Amino acid sequence: MLFSACENDINKVRELSANQVNADVDTIHGVDIIYSDSAKVRVRVLAPLLLQYHGKKPYDLMPKTVNVIIFNKIDLSQMGTLTADTGIQSDDDNKLEFHKNVVAKNAKGETFKSDELIWDKTSKTIHSDKVVQIRMANGDIMNGTGFKSDQALAHWTMTQSTGIFNVTDAPTQ
Repeated sequence: MLFSACENDINKVRELSANQVNADVDTIHGVDIIYSDSAKVRVRVLAPLLLQYHGKKPYDLMPKTVNVIIFNKIDLSQMGTLTADTGIQSDDDNKLEFHKNVVAKNAKGETFKSDELIWDKTSKTIHSDKVVQIRMANGDIMNGTGFKSDQALAHWTMTQSTGIFNVTDAPTQ
């Protein structure tokens, strides 16, 4: 006998399943979405597959990985990246959810890992109530929940955290 488990929020699964009944679905391959602000590219979203569900609550599903590139609006240099197994975007709440094996990197060289990060495009923030691990450029590691950041992942906070920090016995000046 084989049993499998799913870590998705059961209410979210029910909501999405209810929306799929009698819903039209558009299938798009090789997706390249560009978000701009004042005619400057801010974010680029790439996915091999996009399913657009039409119905009472329309949403877009990227079930086969999603890659996000975040750009500096001044010189258009790359400020960060984000990859995840799945992405979900709902039109009614202006959020893009990333699920499973979410890995994000910022311009400082910090790496963020979680099973869920949510990008709120209205407030231009990224947050999660799930466990998030942050590996800093110097090797320090923070683990915690209650994560919130700006969309560039440059200024972040974590409310419940523990960490492993490199400490040296050398005197400081």
